[in-house]
Amino acid sequence: MVLQLTRTYFPNGTNGKLECKGKSICNTIELPWRENETRVSCIPEGKYFIKKRYSQKFQWHLEVLDVKNRSLILFHPANNALLELNGCIAPVTKLSGPGLGLMSRKAFISLKSMVYKALDNKESVELIVKS
Repeated sequence: MVLQLTRTYFPNGTNGKLECKGKSICNTIELPWRENETRVSCIPEGKYFIKKRYSQKFQWHLEVLDVKNRSLILFHPANNALLELNGCIAPVTKLSGPGLGLMSRKAFISLKSMVYKALDNKESVELIVKS
C-alpha cells in the first residue's frame, strides 16, 4: 500500500491531503517546516514506511519509520498542530486553518483501520510526503 501526503506549508502550520491510489483518505495537519528541528518541525519530504505501535498515551496508533535525525514520529489524533503535536502527523476530517482541523479522532480511526488491514495482510505500507 502506498499513501501519498501532499502538503501546503504555512507559517503557523502545515496542511495536507492523504490519498491512496488517487482516492482521498483524509486531510492532515502538522507543525510548520522548521528545518526538521525536533519537536517544532514537520518531517522532511521523502519516502517512509509505517508500522503499528502501542503506547499508554495513544493506545494503538501508527509510527513513521526512519525519519532522518528524528524518532517517534506518529500518526495520532490532534486538532491543533501547535498545541498538540511534537513533529507528528494528525489525520483530520476537515481543515479549519493552517495547522488546524476538525474531527481528528474520526479520521484517525478510519486511517488506522485501513493501514492495519494492509499490515495484517503482510503488505508493507509506504508513505510518500511531497508538496
